[in-house]
Amino acid sequence: MPVDAFYQFDQIQPACRAWVGDKSFYLGLLAQQGCPVIPGLVISAKILQNFLGEIQWIEPLFADLPNSSLYLDVDNSQQLQAIAQRIRHAIQSAPLPESWLNEVETAVQGWQSASLILRPSLALSALDPTLIARTAGLMSSCVCWSNREAIANSIKQVWAELFRAKSLFYWQRLGIQIQQVHLAVLVQPLGEAIASGEVRLFEQSLEIRAVWGLGKALVNGEASPTTYTIQGQTGQPIYDPGRQNFAYYILDKSDIEEGDQPIQIVPLDLAQQGRSPLNLEQSQQIVTLTRKASAILKMPVELEWTLICPAPGTQPTLHLTQAIPQFKVPHPARRAKFGVQPLCGLAAAPGQVTAIAWVVDPTVPLQTDLPSGVILVTQTLSPDWLLYLKQVAGVIAEQGGMTSHAAIVAREMGIPAVLGIAGATRLIRSGDAVRVDGDRGEVHRVDLATLESATLEQTTIALPNSAKLSAAIFTAPRDRPTRLMLTLSQPESIAQAASLPVDGVGLLRSELMLLEALDRQHPKLWLEQGRKHELIDRIAHQIRLFAEAFDPRPVFYRSLDLRSHEFSTLAGQEPLERYPMLGLRGTLSYQRTPAQFEVELLALRQVQRWGYDNVQLLLPFVRTVEEFVFCRQMVERAGLTENSNFQLWIMAEVPSVLMLLPDYVAAGVQGIAIGSNDLTQLMLGVDREHPEMAIAFDQHHPAMMRTFQQLITGAQMAGIPCTLCGQAVSQYPEVIEALVDWGITAISVSPSEVEQVYGAIARASSTRLGSFPN
Repeated sequence: MPVDAFYQFDQIQPACRAWVGDKSFYLGLLAQQGCPVIPGLVISAKILQNFLGEIQWIEPLFADLPNSSLYLDVDNSQQLQAIAQRIRHAIQSAPLPESWLNEVETAVQGWQSASLILRPSLALSALDPTLIARTAGLMSSCVCWSNREAIANSIKQVWAELFRAKSLFYWQRLGIQIQQVHLAVLVQPLGEAIASGEVRLFEQSLEIRAVWGLGKALVNGEASPTTYTIQGQTGQPIYDPGRQNFAYYILDKSDIEEGDQPIQIVPLDLAQQGRSPLNLEQSQQIVTLTRKASAILKMPVELEWTLICPAPGTQPTLHLTQAIPQFKVPHPARRAKFGVQPLCGLAAAPGQVTAIAWVVDPTVPLQTDLPSGVILVTQTLSPDWLLYLKQVAGVIAEQGGMTSHAAIVAREMGIPAVLGIAGATRLIRSGDAVRVDGDRGEVHRVDLATLESATLEQTTIALPNSAKLSAAIFTAPRDRPTRLMLTLSQPESIAQAASLPVDGVGLLRSELMLLEALDRQHPKLWLEQGRKHELIDRIAHQIRLFAEAFDPRPVFYRSLDLRSHEFSTLAGQEPLERYPMLGLRGTLSYQRTPAQFEVELLALRQVQRWGYDNVQLLLPFVRTVEEFVFCRQMVERAGLTENSNFQLWIMAEVPSVLMLLPDYVAAGVQGIAIGSNDLTQLMLGVDREHPEMAIAFDQHHPAMMRTFQQLITGAQMAGIPCTLCGQAVSQYPEVIEALVDWGITAISVSPSEVEQVYGAIARASSTRLGSFPN
């Protein structure tokens, strides 16, 4: 074991700062001066160095990793992500020495806590004292149960954060060599938090932000915190109630079942939503503690705190969980209109970008002369606006959810997006310089004078480029039973997407793909104008782009599902329905307007005549077997089944498919694709595009997991393949292991999610064998 491998807070001295990291160092200083700090054990950066040195690396590039500069071409994002995935997999697969685990386990047993939080603690101050604040949020903490196996896995998970693609990108662009980054792990008990939050001390004021439960809701931007602003030394707080619909709490020990995670989400009743998480006495305690911490550290400070109830019936006590010195923090009065804190919403599409805002007046139609490179700020972003995403740098919207078309396309195109920010069009003005953080769901105002210097941090590696991946690094094994496929809609993404190590396109969204081809006119209008053959040709050419790029890999084309509220600006569109999500959509609409469906079928037939037999058809939102039979007969009349490779599938997104799957197969269904977004909406009765309903839209809810399992096993019994599309696996990667275990044939994700899901499938399917149908 390395010397000085583990530290308690009372053992931390200035000389060991580089090995314990700034997070642990400052908490240690405060603990030694009598501040109420949550106890902790620091696994020093020396442990990580020793661990990396013991790994038996296959690639020469990693052989001397603890001391290597690891020079990478960070502009080749595809290679960067592949290398990052390889390193992280090796770290997570290597065993930890038992002596190390004994040391951690001894400390944990003394805390008598059922769950733990492991936080990354970086040391970069020798390079630049402000770097530690600038890298906040770059690496994630990990929560786990306090058993030996969970602790070992979580330690390695935090270490692996150092080698994420975005981390490697950041270090190299800052001119920091990887051996200069010292990463320690701070292990702390996770208490029964009544409330949590943060506090910042400025020159003439102090600001407290508070949420019910754990601070996860605040960090994730899922709650508008209660805010207390205290002016002067003795002023009374100015109270802003904020808004919080749910909170995160530690799962009660008596409720633990196998597979449960330590943290549970609890909806807040109306009475609690209207109450402040802090009383006046508690807020004054935070004020006093903040000023004491600032005096100890001799500089303004930001603290993270939590109120913990030691035992039932006792008074809650205040504890510190993090202390961050503030270097050159301006007074709030000098900040822009939406304040010191960012606007918080849903992290809909990953990446960060800084640019000039362009606010859309909701009373005026979107203009075609939208400037390129701006951040689009709007009330809502319906699919018929998506053509304009090609020229914007980022998106901010007041409405929309994680599974809205706007979020889906933004992720596919690698455009950072934050949705669900109430009042965004009022708080932001055209010409403001803003930063969109699509990883954390935050929007920050920045100084116009520093906009040019933001180029470094605005780069996102959400969408890999077209460079070919090395077969030795990232090749899909052919015996992998669960295939990885792509969900696409934009022709602009074809070149990059087709070079990824995937097995085809699991879902080609026709509505979004055809917007440009339709020339802003509903298909009905094209037919009324006698332009049927021109429309067939346009659609066929769009489909051909994907068929050619992925040939011979399959491309599953999902036919049009034009919901009235999403395409209201198309000329000739049907009137807006009262309940469009449950209205005349999917295959039911084909029965009413078969001529429009026939156009798509004839376009697919044209693609077949051009020599491409890898395009299959997915029917959307099928409610009944009768609807499917009607569509199958039209498919046969169009001649598509004359090609022996052609397959006719349906989306399993209406619960009736689950109940009648054998009947569908008997009627000719050759495969099903689970549409987890719509299926969750209907199973749980939740509007998936309502931002305030995000907490209830839970795609790994037990009801959904059982539904997925029954669909997969039902398909196996019927002898047909079953794939999954939607955001279930990207939002909840832990479901992948269950899906693979049940025998899912393929999982379809956006290009930005390929690395994460690929690794999860590879790990989960290491003992399974299977094949994907031609």
